[in-house]
Amino acid sequence: MPIRLGETAPNFNAQTTMGDINFHEWAGDSWVILYSHPSDFTPVCTTELGRTAALKEEFERRNAKAIALSVDDLESHMKWLGDIEETQNVKMNFPIIADEDKSVAIAYDMMHPEADAKFTVRSVYIIDPNRKVRLTLTYPPSTGRNFQEILRVLDSLQLTDGYSVATPVDWKDGEDVVVSPSIATEDIPDKFPKGHKVIKPYLRTTPQPNR
Repeated sequence: MPIRLGETAPNFNAQTTMGDINFHEWAGDSWVILYSHPSDFTPVCTTELGRTAALKEEFERRNAKAIALSVDDLESHMKWLGDIEETQNVKMNFPIIADEDKSVAIAYDMMHPEADAKFTVRSVYIIDPNRKVRLTLTYPPSTGRNFQEILRVLDSLQLTDGYSVATPVDWKDGEDVVVSPSIATEDIPDKFPKGHKVIKPYLRTTPQPNR
């Protein structure tokens, strides 16, 4: 069954390149970016794993951890780390799950026989500190993931969890946001003292409240 937004992310125990983990315990009170790759020693995923390592400080600034997965074994993963570090000029600093029995991939609906019965598809999940799935994405094999978009969504989720706002099309951290329709226009000044603009009765904007 596909994982739906708002569902609890399945827990699991697994071997990783940074030791054995229980997923929920490893996640702690952090946000998590969990993503899968088809197999080790693949070109696009080599670049993605390198970029993830390079973005460690950006994830930490957002109280987030990254973790990757494929159904290859731990020995294969460990050999691949050297190639990633050499070609992407990084030090690998986050775990890769070895999911040989495919139990995690199946629990997270990463196995798509129409794509390839043997490999996980290139999925992404953002999971919040309450273990709830907040974003799901699936990429085609030929298209590298956009980690700036993943960070943008993480920024949006963390902002909108704390305020009665939504983020409009192409929003980036620091830009104006949309006031929730549940807030009456006459109540906006009390809730958002930085000011607001009424474009339509249902479309009101205000400067980002946590900036």
